[in-house]
Amino acid sequence: MGFTLEIGAKAPDFNLKGVDGKMHSLADYADKKALVVIASCNHCPTVIEYEDRMVEIQRDYASEAVLLIAINGNETDGHPTDSFDHMVQRAKDKGFEFPYLRDDTQDTLRAYGAVRTPEVFLLGPDRTLLYHGRIDDNAANPAAVKRHDLREALDEVLAGKPVSVPNTVPVGCTVKWWGKDPHWVPPDYEG
Repeated sequence: MGFTLEIGAKAPDFNLKGVDGKMHSLADYADKKALVVIASCNHCPTVIEYEDRMVEIQRDYASEAVLLIAINGNETDGHPTDSFDHMVQRAKDKGFEFPYLRDDTQDTLRAYGAVRTPEVFLLGPDRTLLYHGRIDDNAANPAAVKRHDLREALDEVLAGKPVSVPNTVPVGCTVKWWGKDPHWVPPDYEG
């Protein structure tokens, strides 16, 4: 078994504070056909490249009962712009129409096996993992994207089909862990 949650596994629940000041858990979104949990943060250049696309994906799929949930668990001693107050400002500045949650203990990121930001975990109606990996195949240039991996997986899930490409390699910064080398990646990580 690898470090990251495996395709078909039940998604770990969480109870995390959002930038709206409320606590959020999977049960709060029982009416959604799909949830897209994204390990995210404020400072990573790759996340910054993808933020507008994340906003667009949420906007495009909201009517299909899909919800993105961004979770930031980065340590903040060395990365102060990942603090909760900065998250609140970022969500406001970028117009996030999805929950942006703070994982201070990093327990949720560990439970999902997140290693990168951004890293996508697409959960189906029964909250099992159906797709894991990247948002698309070109972080730096949206115009040059050839594979819209997350959108393609969402379309298949919403059509009741199996996801044809359930795993891709996420790209981006490493999650910044508390109490160890902030660039630590587990030895058995296969993402």
